[in-house]
Amino acid sequence: MALVYQPMMQLSGILFSLLGWVLSCLTTYLPQWKNLNLELNELEIWTMGLWQACVVQEEGGMQCKDFDSFLALPPELRISRILMFFSNGLGLLGLLLSGFGLDCLKIGERQQEQKKRLLLFGGMLIWISGITAIVPVSWVAHSTVQEFWDENIPDIVPRWDFGEALFVGWLAGFCLVLGGSLLNCTICSTEVHLSSVRYAVAEQQDQCQRLETETRP
Repeated sequence: MALVYQPMMQLSGILFSLLGWVLSCLTTYLPQWKNLNLELNELEIWTMGLWQACVVQEEGGMQCKDFDSFLALPPELRISRILMFFSNGLGLLGLLLSGFGLDCLKIGERQQEQKKRLLLFGGMLIWISGITAIVPVSWVAHSTVQEFWDENIPDIVPRWDFGEALFVGWLAGFCLVLGGSLLNCTICSTEVHLSSVRYAVAEQQDQCQRLETETRP
């Protein structure tokens, strides 16, 4: 039964990982990490991402301006850039390694041990990629909450709120963690199944040997 569900689990793991990687790349470049609504001018919505700040106007559409300096960014945005790049790179490498380790791929059929290692290593990289994507998104969300409830800031000063990119990033991290976990579970289930088969074969051989010794005159 494990051998029947193993290709399905591998395919599900790859699909979840691919979806998470695409969403992670999308999160990296979305400018909606933070949103700011102005009470004095409700027709304008300011957004901030890792690369640029934008203003959305009801009549003029969206206008964006890239940040002039990397060092001038807040600490959470600087670290988030690095972590998101790291997450995207690990996710891509994990997908490539896991793809070569799939059982449905005919390449390297005679080298099953190496394929298992590729699948296991790729699944671990994807899992780490998911954690690396969740950390910066959660950090920006935490700093946004702290600034929103900061009593030292006057009430008349507008405050930043959660942007859509944060929710996309959380979903991306969840898909990557789930996909990497499914790929690693296929390796564990295969090892358990093979050990049980070997135990059953050995037990059957012992029974046959006992019957042979008992039937001998």
